[in-house]
Amino acid sequence: MKKIVYILSAAVLAVTAVSCEKFLDSKSPSTFDSATVFSNYALTENTIFSIAQSFGETNNYRGRYLSWIGLNSDIEWYNTFKVTDEKYQIAGYSQLPNNSQLNLNNGPFAKMYEAIERANLCIEGIREFGNPGENADMAYLLGEALTLRAMIYYDLVRAWGDVPARFESTTSETIYKAKESRDVIFKQLLADLDEAIPYLPYPGANATTSRTDRVNKLFAEGLYARIALMASGYAQRPDDGMVGTGDLGTNRMTNDPDLQKSVLYPKALAYLEDAISSHSASLEDFESLWRNQSNRDNLVAGPGHESLFVIPFSDGRGRWNYTFAVRSEGSSFAGGATVTRGGDAGPVPTMWFDYDPNDVRRDITCVNWRWNNQDEPELVGIQRWYFGKYRWDWMTRDPYKGGNDDGVKPVVLRYADILLMAAEIANELGDLNAAKAYFLPVRERAFKGHEEQAENYVSRIASKDAMFDAIVDERAFEFCGEMTRKFDLIRWGMLKQKMDEAKAKMKNLRDLTGEYAQVNGLEGDVYYQVDGRNIIIYGFSGEAVKPSGAWEKKAEYFTKTVDSKGADTGLYNALVEGIYTGDPEQHISRTTMATRAFNTDAL
Repeated sequence: MKKIVYILSAAVLAVTAVSCEKFLDSKSPSTFDSATVFSNYALTENTIFSIAQSFGETNNYRGRYLSWIGLNSDIEWYNTFKVTDEKYQIAGYSQLPNNSQLNLNNGPFAKMYEAIERANLCIEGIREFGNPGENADMAYLLGEALTLRAMIYYDLVRAWGDVPARFESTTSETIYKAKESRDVIFKQLLADLDEAIPYLPYPGANATTSRTDRVNKLFAEGLYARIALMASGYAQRPDDGMVGTGDLGTNRMTNDPDLQKSVLYPKALAYLEDAISSHSASLEDFESLWRNQSNRDNLVAGPGHESLFVIPFSDGRGRWNYTFAVRSEGSSFAGGATVTRGGDAGPVPTMWFDYDPNDVRRDITCVNWRWNNQDEPELVGIQRWYFGKYRWDWMTRDPYKGGNDDGVKPVVLRYADILLMAAEIANELGDLNAAKAYFLPVRERAFKGHEEQAENYVSRIASKDAMFDAIVDERAFEFCGEMTRKFDLIRWGMLKQKMDEAKAKMKNLRDLTGEYAQVNGLEGDVYYQVDGRNIIIYGFSGEAVKPSGAWEKKAEYFTKTVDSKGADTGLYNALVEGIYTGDPEQHISRTTMATRAFNTDAL
C-alpha cells in the first residue's frame, strides 16, 4: 500500500512539476522530471488518473455539470418551478452570469480546463519520452489521454459554444487566450480521435479495457460520431469571423467545408460499423442494464455488455442518484428518515403516455411515485414524474448510507447509441435498408416479448424522412433521463420547436383533450395498487370501469389545478409555460453555464 501511495503521489507531483516548469519556466529539483515519469508505464498511468480526478471535483462534473447540462428538453425537465430559484433559472434558460450555482471560482469551466491542462501534459510527455510508436502500452495511454481530452472539449462546447482552444500545455506566454471558433476545436478533436482509435483495444480485449471507467476503442469511435454529428449540425453560431466579439449570430450550420456531412459522415459511419462488426459490445436486457447501473456493476465492458464508458467517479463520489433517482422522502433505501434525496428532475408528464404500452422502457423510465419514510411507494400528482432508471432500492450490493455522494457512475455512452447513430448517419447518406438494420435491434429490445410488433414498425418505414422521424422519436424513448436529448434537438435545429410541442401536449393532458382525451375514461380518477416496490396504476389509458380487487382511488388526478387554499397544483399554466422562460435557442451557447473564475474571452 505504501508503494502504491508513493507512486500515485509521485505521479501527481510530476504533473505539477511539469506544469510549473511550463508555466513558470523553471524546474523543481525535488520532483521527478518529465523523462522519468513518461518513460515509466506505472507513473504515466497515474498521470492519466490525474485527468480523471478532475471529474470528481466538488463543483465540476460531480455537482454542477452533470446536474444541469441536460435540462430542459421536450422530454426532461426540472421538477421545481420557481422563477426566483437559481437552479430553476439554469434549467429554464434564464440564468444570469452571476448565478451562484455556477458563478464559482472552482466551477466546471475552470475544472474542465484544469483537466485539459493535465491531458496536454500527459500527451506531450508520452510523445516525447514514452516511445508510443514501439510500445503498445504507452500508445494506449496516449490514446486514452487524447480521448479524454476530446470528451472534455466536447462537453465544454456543449455548454459554452466557442471557447479557448488549448491543445498545448500553458506557458507564461500563452496564459491568456481568446475564444476560438468551435469549428477549429472540432477539427482538432476529430484529428485526435483519428490518431487515438488505432491505439485503443476493443472492450474486453485486456484487463484495462474490460472496465468501463477506462477508455476503449468503441467509446472513442462513438465519441468521434457524436462530435461529427454535432460539428455538422445546427448551433447558435456567431457570424463567420465574429467569434469573441459578442455577436450572437444565428441558429445555423457551419460554413466550414471540412465539417460538412458529406465529409464527416462516411468516416463516422465507418467507425460505427467497425464498432458493430467487432461484436465487442451488445444490448443488454433493459431493466438489468439499469439495475446494474445503480448497483455499480456497470464497470464490466466487453462482449455481452452495453456500457462503453462511465464517468470515473470513485465509489464514494458523485451525485447521480442523489440528484436524479426516484424521490425518497425519508426511506431507508436513501439514507433514513431525516434524508430527502433524488427527484430534482424527471420526465415531462406527457412522456409516459407517448410510449407504446408494450414498450418495456416506459415503466422503467417514467415513475409516478416516490418513497415515503415507511419504505413504501406512494403516488404523486400528474405534474411530478421521476426517472425510474435510477433507484435507491436497486443499490442492494452497496446500499446508500446518506451523505452528498452515492458513488453511482453515470453512463456516458452505451451500445444502443452506437446503433442509433449508425442508423441516423446511414439514413442521411441514403442507405435506408442499412439504417433500418441498425435501428431494429434497439426497437426489438424495447419490445421484449412483442418483437413482431417492433419488426412490423420498422418494416413500414418507407422513406428517408420517415426514418429520420422514427429516429427522433426512438432517441427520446431510449435515452430519456440520460441528458442527451437537448443536444440532439440542438443539432437537428429543433429545440424550441419540440419544447413548444411539449408545452401544448402538457396542456392537452391537463385538460384531457386532443391526443389525451381517452385518458378521461374514469373522469380523471386513477386507481392504484402497491405491488412490492412498485405501483400499478389503472386508469391512465382510458379503462371504462373500475378494476376488480383492492385498489386505492386517487381522485381528480388530472383536472385539479387549485387546492382548497388556492395554491397551484397539477399542470397549472405557469408550470407548463415554465419549461423555459428564456429562448432556448438563443441562450444555449452563451449562458448555458456561468463562470466567475475565467473570462472565456481571455483564458
